[in-house]
Amino acid sequence: MSTYRDFTLTHRGSARGTVLRTIGTRERRSHLTAPRVPTVGIDIGGTKVMAGVVDADGIILEKIRTETPDKSKSPKVVEDTIVELVLDLSDRHDVHAVGIGAAGWVDADRSRVLFAPHLAWRDEPLRDALQSRLAVPVMVDNDANTAAWAEWRFGAGRGEDHLVMITLGTGIGGAILEGGQVKRGRFGVAGEFGHMQVVPGGHRCPCGNRGCWEQYSSGNALVREARELAAADSPVAHEIIARVGGNVSEITGPLITELAREGDAMCVELLDDIGQWLGVGIANLAAALDPSCFVIGGGVSAADDLLIGPARDAFRRHLTGRGYRPEARIAKAQLGPEAGMVGAADLARLVARRFRRATRRRVERYERYAQWGLIDSPATANRKAADAKGADPKAADPTTADPTTADLTDGDTQ
Repeated sequence: MSTYRDFTLTHRGSARGTVLRTIGTRERRSHLTAPRVPTVGIDIGGTKVMAGVVDADGIILEKIRTETPDKSKSPKVVEDTIVELVLDLSDRHDVHAVGIGAAGWVDADRSRVLFAPHLAWRDEPLRDALQSRLAVPVMVDNDANTAAWAEWRFGAGRGEDHLVMITLGTGIGGAILEGGQVKRGRFGVAGEFGHMQVVPGGHRCPCGNRGCWEQYSSGNALVREARELAAADSPVAHEIIARVGGNVSEITGPLITELAREGDAMCVELLDDIGQWLGVGIANLAAALDPSCFVIGGGVSAADDLLIGPARDAFRRHLTGRGYRPEARIAKAQLGPEAGMVGAADLARLVARRFRRATRRRVERYERYAQWGLIDSPATANRKAADAKGADPKAADPTTADPTTADLTDGDTQ
């Protein structure tokens, strides 16, 4: 059962340990043979940093979170926050790897955050910066990719070989999974579906273009439409105006969803409009990618059938070759706001496996060299070190000459 504990952390100083470097540019279906060890997943958004210890079955053992530092601050401030969360969790759990799901563009090697709209990360070497401070391997990926991975492994996308996830929040994010592998593109920034142009010359998007999909089917689009009606004192906006006491700036997506569930006609219509645009975009993606399943996540998906019902209708109307081809399934995400965190932890488990294999090879090579007399055995090395210090050989640390053999046992099947 998940344990939820929310608090604001204060800086505790420098981190512990050094890191053994690992590489891993992609995950494979062999996640099923990854070591069944706890890992930490971290989801970094514009307002919060959420961290949790996740087991091999996707169960959250403990979750903590803190506010995201202001984006005007240096990248190190965010790194300090991540390190503090990991070290706090490692006090109570045996953590073997850390996965980061970042709201931004991550390069194809999953080592650098190229751009994060809500943070001061510009070509930031996040993986190396964290690995220099933590004693476990670190994996970095886009937050939509980690959420899609979690839904494929443990949620609404289980059993699907061709899956597309769409995350509806402030904007629209997305991810593509095929054959058990996240498709990141040549430069690592695939899945930015929200910036497909659907209305030439339409609403201006913060990306600099006009008519992007997320300007018509996202949390921002939903709130913008409601506020425009309320600011115009439209009769259809009477209920929502009364609910916010005339303060139009207090209209939010969750409030619109709440009123729609209560039967407010305007809010129902606004969600229907957002859902229609969602269906149009999904039909376009089906024409390009032909997946078997679309998973809809993000905060706006909490509207359930008020949103997804109209999306399914519009998808069927706009699907190329409709009536002559199989239709992809459209499902709501099951893991909620923890999906990105769970997916990041699970992807990190694959990095932990490769890390442990590399460690095993180093130990085996070390033992062979000792047998051949090319280097001293651990016992001989310890005895020489103790003699050099004029100390009792039995008092020497028996592990100092043996490279991290403790990392070789728990659950590693290969």
